[in-house]
Amino acid sequence: MRRAKISVIGGGNVGASCALWAASKELGDIVVLDIPSAENLVKGKMLDLAQCGPVEIFDSSIIATADYKDTADSDVVIVTAGIPRKPGMSRDDLIATNVKIVKSVAEQVATHSPDAIMIIVSNPLDAMVFTAWRASGFPTNQIVGQAGCLDVARYKTFIAQETGFSVEDINALLLGGHGDTMVPLPRYTNISGIPISNFISEDRLNEIIERAKMGGGEIVKLMGTSAYYAPASGSVQMAEAIIKDKKRILPCAAYCDGQYGIDGYFIGVPAVIGAGGVEKVIEIDLNDDEKALMENSYSAVKELVEIVKTTFPELAEATV
Repeated sequence: MRRAKISVIGGGNVGASCALWAASKELGDIVVLDIPSAENLVKGKMLDLAQCGPVEIFDSSIIATADYKDTADSDVVIVTAGIPRKPGMSRDDLIATNVKIVKSVAEQVATHSPDAIMIIVSNPLDAMVFTAWRASGFPTNQIVGQAGCLDVARYKTFIAQETGFSVEDINALLLGGHGDTMVPLPRYTNISGIPISNFISEDRLNEIIERAKMGGGEIVKLMGTSAYYAPASGSVQMAEAIIKDKKRILPCAAYCDGQYGIDGYFIGVPAVIGAGGVEKVIEIDLNDDEKALMENSYSAVKELVEIVKTTFPELAEATV
């Protein structure tokens, strides 16, 4: 049987961590691609990682490259390429820069791996998923954004720290865009099926939710750079569901075609992830307060996408 092939575009902290998690799970052979000026650095990282194989017992082939031909026929492509927002940089400037990068990446992926499922991690996430979709011409099931898996992981971590219970027994869900407009769903949060309200007061839970919303910013303040272990872990969780056809229900930035009153946009929703990529969007009942929060998040996503369409008119219309 042919091993699965996973390509990671961008060999920085997130990309290298994706390779680490994918190798440790022995999901398949791994190719990490970066720009020519970073090729030797990434080759060193991947050689170092490959030498963990005899200790950690994985047989994955792990290579680094600057040539998209080496990524050909990938089953999953994880896109981490892009720059972080720098001091003094406007949101529009960040979007303009990263759209150029993700647009180029998506075009190359479409050329070399037309059947791949593309997992987008680059920020601003909701705008970059849209960019990858339009630039690649892929059907919507082959494009998905990683944010919800990260946001829920942070939420679960903080609940575990608060209650002292195992993270394995905590079930939670967040919807909406990535960042401070995400939609918390305490009604769908429980510990081994027991409502979270049995363990944490409403006020304290709201504080935990706010911390989850700002989880990335907290890490940046502490270490001066964006998170990478957890974003990569969330990405590989999705890749594993695709490669093993696990049919997992995961919170992802998936294309909505009328679900939640959203039409034609990618936004954080529970979705069935399997060999076909995004195989189904799960629509759950929301109360009036949750609907209002979701509408607010939807508006924020539309605003980001509108910047992309205005700045790059060629992405304003779908190619398929």
